[in-house]
Amino acid sequence: MPSDKYTDIRDAVRALCVEFPDEYHRKVDAEHAYPEAFVDALTKAGWLAAMIPQDYGGSGLGLAEASVIMEEINRAGGNSGACHGQMYNMGTLLRHGSSEQKRKYLPLIASGELRLQSMGVTEPTTGTDTTKIKTTAVKKGDRYVANGQKVWISRVQHSDLMILLARTTPLAEVKKKSEGMSIFLVDLRRAIGNGLTVRPIPNMVNHETNELFIENLEIPAENLIGAEGQGFKYILDGLNAERTLIAAECIGDGYWFIDRVTRYTKERTVFGRPIGQNQGVQFPIAEAYIEVEAADLMRWKACELFDAHKPCGAEANMAKYLAAKASWEAANACLQFHGGFGFAAEYDVERKFRETRLYQVAPISTNLILSYIAEHVLGLPRSF
Repeated sequence: MPSDKYTDIRDAVRALCVEFPDEYHRKVDAEHAYPEAFVDALTKAGWLAAMIPQDYGGSGLGLAEASVIMEEINRAGGNSGACHGQMYNMGTLLRHGSSEQKRKYLPLIASGELRLQSMGVTEPTTGTDTTKIKTTAVKKGDRYVANGQKVWISRVQHSDLMILLARTTPLAEVKKKSEGMSIFLVDLRRAIGNGLTVRPIPNMVNHETNELFIENLEIPAENLIGAEGQGFKYILDGLNAERTLIAAECIGDGYWFIDRVTRYTKERTVFGRPIGQNQGVQFPIAEAYIEVEAADLMRWKACELFDAHKPCGAEANMAKYLAAKASWEAANACLQFHGGFGFAAEYDVERKFRETRLYQVAPISTNLILSYIAEHVLGLPRSF
């Protein structure tokens, strides 16, 4: 799928990003702050409502267009991690929410009155072994009462709503371990301090993430998304969208690193010649560029399948794997050939270096992607 068909979107997002130069993102990073002004600008321009249907105040675009928006933010030197949750969480509500839920929430999300930036799935003792989650939600009359713990839950402090995965039927009572889990839409404005405790986790990237403690949290039964017990199936849609969008962000990072290092190595002169004239410098940069371009093709394939409502688990995982690997190699080349200046905050390389390194680990590690492909695509015996 040729990317130049999205020129209008690219130009518009780039124009907005120009208003938030490197200095802005550098300052936000140094203060461990949230890029509130930037996210507000994206919201007001309608970019975070891209996937919401026009009937609900959005643009009615697909994952392909959403991925371009995320890519361009990162290519401009920003970090989509502050806002990408709304894009992939939207799919869960759009595809599986009731008409009443969509009428109630989507227009407010589209206008920016509400943010849906957070998804509570991962737990301290289960990690990516999602079917073993211990958080429970027990129905009592017109509400569910939830108890449990979540970890690495991002943007809770800057979101109004959260998608929560909890077990509604004990694991011992289901035929398949993927059954018996349900998805709820939690109103964080009411939940925090009333059954939900949020503990921030300081980390090496300016990425707001938290540990959640859930104790007798009451969730109205009307906030159940889809059918009870089918939450795992629903969450997979969101995870495929998440991995594809992360791939696009890594592609944006990859191009940012390549643009920066190409420019620098043309200008930096040592021993009477630009260092970019040396093949020892050229080859790692060229290799990184080739890998970013190749990852880009898999991104488009994953988007095409997702938007056509076709299975795309393998493609989403492969896109994320290839793009994260490519951006990391581009980051290494960029840092290496900037020499000492690569470690200086004013060049922004070290900030982007830290940010793109995250995607070797999250939202799914490279080893788990390899396991997925080995088992589900190649038919090899399950390793765990």
